[in-house]
Amino acid sequence: IDNSKCTSCGACGYQCPFGAIVEKSFVLDVVDMLKNQNKVYAVVAPSIAGQFKYVKFGQVLSGIEMLGFHKIVEAALGADMVAQAESKELAEKGFLTSSCCPAFVQYIKSAFPDLLPLVSHNLSPMAALAKYIKSTDENAKVVFIGPCTAKKAEAQLESVKPYIDAVMTFEELQALYDSKDIDITTLSEDVLDNASYFGRIFARSGGLSDAVAQGLKEQNIDFDLKAIPCDGIEECRMALLKKSKNVLDANFIEGMACVGGCIGGAGCLTHGEKNKAEVDKYGREAFEKTISDATAVLK
Repeated sequence: IDNSKCTSCGACGYQCPFGAIVEKSFVLDVVDMLKNQNKVYAVVAPSIAGQFKYVKFGQVLSGIEMLGFHKIVEAALGADMVAQAESKELAEKGFLTSSCCPAFVQYIKSAFPDLLPLVSHNLSPMAALAKYIKSTDENAKVVFIGPCTAKKAEAQLESVKPYIDAVMTFEELQALYDSKDIDITTLSEDVLDNASYFGRIFARSGGLSDAVAQGLKEQNIDFDLKAIPCDGIEECRMALLKKSKNVLDANFIEGMACVGGCIGGAGCLTHGEKNKAEVDKYGREAFEKTISDATAVLK
C-alpha cells in the first residue's frame, strides 16, 4: 500500500479475497473506557439505518446502552450543524467542496493539493458534535460508531484528536455484542431523536447537497446553489479534475469516497446493493423537521 496515496477508505479490506488487509481496531480502547469511565458517549452515524437487518433499530440502540454507554447521540445532529455552517460558508466564498468525508479530503490533499483552499473549513459532523459534547461535559469520552474506516484516520488528526476518543465500525459494534453475549433480538426498543431529516440523509449520496440547499433556505441566504454530488471516488476525481481545469459547471462539490455514500462504507455489515430509500425513511421519522429546529437545542 502506497501510504502517500491511501485515503483510508477501507475498500481494499473488504474486497481482499484472503482477508489479508484489516484496519486498525480501537475496540480494546473502547472496552477500557466502558470499564473505567462513567460518561462514555456513543455518537452513532445515520447510516446505521438498515444495517442490523435482523432486528429493529430501537433494539440496536438498547444494545449499545447495555454495553455501558452513558448516552447515545445521533451524528446526524452534527450533520445539521455542519449543513447550517457550510451553507453560510459557501455563500461567503462562492465555491466550496465538502469536508464531511475524510477519505475525500485526504484524496484532495494527495491528488489535488492546489484545491485544498476550497475545502470547507468546517469540522466533519462527527468532530463538530463531539466538540459540542465535550464543551458541555468536561468528563465526557466520545466514541464514534459508523461505517467508515477513514474516520479512524480522521480521529488521529491534531484538529480532531481532542474531541474523539475512539472510532468503531458497525462490524466492531456487532463483535462487541457477541463478546458480551448480548442477544439484541430479545431487547426492547429505545428511541433516538436528536436530528432533522436533512441531518440523517447525509448518509447517502446527494443528501449533503440537499441539506446545504435547505440550510441556505432556512437562513434566508440568496445564493444560486449548483451542487454536484460525487458518488464514489471516481466521480470525485472527475469533478476535481474539471475544477482544476476551470471547466466545472458547479459551485459546490459533495465528495463521497464510497459508492452510495456512507451507506457503502467499508465498516458496514453488508457490502451488497444499498437501499437509499431506507436512509430517507429513517430521515422522515425524525421528530425535528428542519435544521434550525434540530440545532436550536445547542444554543
